[in-house]
Amino acid sequence: MQIPTSGIRLDYLSGLKSLIGIASFSKAEAGTATYLREWMEMAGIKTEQVGNNVWAKNLHFDQEKPTIMLVSHHDTVRPATGYTRDPFLPEIENGRLYGLGSNDAGGPLVCMAAAFATFYERADLPFNLIWVAAAEEEISGYGGIEIVLSHLPTISCAMVGEPTGMQLAVAEKGLMVLDAYNTGKSGHAAREEGINALYAALEDIERIRKYRFPEISEWLGPVKMSVTCIETSNKAHNVVPDTCHWVVDVRLTDAYTQEAVLEALRAQVQARLEPRSMRLRATGIALEHPLVQAGLALGKQAYGSPTLSDKALLPFPALKMGPGESARSHTADEYILLTELAEGYAGYCAMLESIAHKSVQI
Repeated sequence: MQIPTSGIRLDYLSGLKSLIGIASFSKAEAGTATYLREWMEMAGIKTEQVGNNVWAKNLHFDQEKPTIMLVSHHDTVRPATGYTRDPFLPEIENGRLYGLGSNDAGGPLVCMAAAFATFYERADLPFNLIWVAAAEEEISGYGGIEIVLSHLPTISCAMVGEPTGMQLAVAEKGLMVLDAYNTGKSGHAAREEGINALYAALEDIERIRKYRFPEISEWLGPVKMSVTCIETSNKAHNVVPDTCHWVVDVRLTDAYTQEAVLEALRAQVQARLEPRSMRLRATGIALEHPLVQAGLALGKQAYGSPTLSDKALLPFPALKMGPGESARSHTADEYILLTELAEGYAGYCAMLESIAHKSVQI
């Protein structure tokens, strides 16, 4: 099978360098959205935009064909403490391109864009292609991929561009953040009076710390819970607190629904548990799916990912895959290897060519 390597319409390296130079924190991605539209349209690709999300359809889009979506994000977190370089200055050194968002997820984004452009004019494809540069991924915002989906035709499946070393993240943990509230009765700390809500919270926290969900996911392992914040309404040292608020970070697996996890935890504690959101599901894609089979045929390995992405918000099969390494995300002096970018572009092209060549039903 021949992988397209010539006639690249979009230079992914120059595109990534330009993106690094434009601040694009979540909810403030207007600059990179404008750049991406101009970059794509200079290559003759018509784009559309809603909010700070940009997308494009292949030239010969046919409503009768299934559609594959290539989606990554162009927002970034704020620079981590400890940067020794200017996070917005793209610098190449020893085969590494440094800069904020280079690895997460600028590299996957531009490689997907270049692959999309390579197939953009192909009239012989048995599927449609849609490329999406999503906003607000880093905060799971409501102004990101979800509003794009409402403007798109039916999607059959997707590749989600995140740094996975170009391996196949066939499953991904979900997230549910719980606010917990214990109540007591205020009193003077010098006397034996009142009901200390903080003590009640500590007892509940210990129950959460020790609790184990019995079902273990094949790809994602056990449900993981961490209590991450705690506070009372008190500002004075001599008052027994009558309220205590604490937060539980729950990393979900495909062994349980969010509703089942919430019900089980409510049965363990006295506190009132309130989920902030029920949107960010644990997800999986079957090993038999053509996207996964195409990757396996290229020698890629399947695994379960502990980190969250827009995959959690997609109501159809999705495979997470991209150049770079997850461990570099959100770190000081973030970088991606130039060889990883080349492998990312070639890998995406090979995946699409494999599916087109086999003409399998997606």
